[in-house]
Amino acid sequence: MLASIAFNYWMAIAVAMRGSRAWLAFAVATNLIVLGIFKYANFFADNVNTLLLALHAQPLVVPRLLLPIGISFFTFHAISYVVDVYRRDATAQKSPVHAALYLLLFPQLIAGPIIRYRDIADQLARRTVTINDLAYGIRRFVIGLAKKVLIANVVAGPADRIFAMPFAQLSIGHAWLGLVCYTLQIYFDFSGYSDMAIGLGRMFGFRFPENFRWPYIAASVQDFWRRWHISLSTWFRDYLYVPLGGN
Repeated sequence: MLASIAFNYWMAIAVAMRGSRAWLAFAVATNLIVLGIFKYANFFADNVNTLLLALHAQPLVVPRLLLPIGISFFTFHAISYVVDVYRRDATAQKSPVHAALYLLLFPQLIAGPIIRYRDIADQLARRTVTINDLAYGIRRFVIGLAKKVLIANVVAGPADRIFAMPFAQLSIGHAWLGLVCYTLQIYFDFSGYSDMAIGLGRMFGFRFPENFRWPYIAASVQDFWRRWHISLSTWFRDYLYVPLGGN
């Protein structure tokens, strides 16, 4: 992780100085390769060994890689950092401490929201925490915790039990109950984590964007994706879809 922080710190400086698309592509590709190795190396090795055993060949001895906590969101942050610097939406950090702070911003590292570098670049070095900020942060954190513990975890029980039922025993009522419980679980789980992250961020003087806006009252599928995990869908739109030719 420290090596990745150092790499992205120097890549952002190189991109800012040279304005080179090649340096940007190298930085983005390296981050994606590292993510792919940690997330899929074990899966790939297991499948290769399964194939080798089926062919009565000696399986490969591959050390198991431990998946770093929050590596996906860390990678999203790293790509956002170098891309925003390349686009001149923000300046590269001269302080490695501030660069590391952005990349490892712990409140949202597990489940989001994804924080774009340009949105909090100024807050990394200059931010204030007022009594109102602290009160809002605590209130938002408690709301998120309640969503997770009192709703998501409660409805997860029936959902898990129904999904584990044999198909022959599954009635229409059970199926609908499982669907409703799982629908509530996944929303209150994700939005609860986002609320806690936003609350923690505010306690430390950061203003994180909203991540969920009542997606289940959406009028269409398109409207749903404007409301569900907003930071993720807009990140893919602005850093992947549009650069590849979308509009």
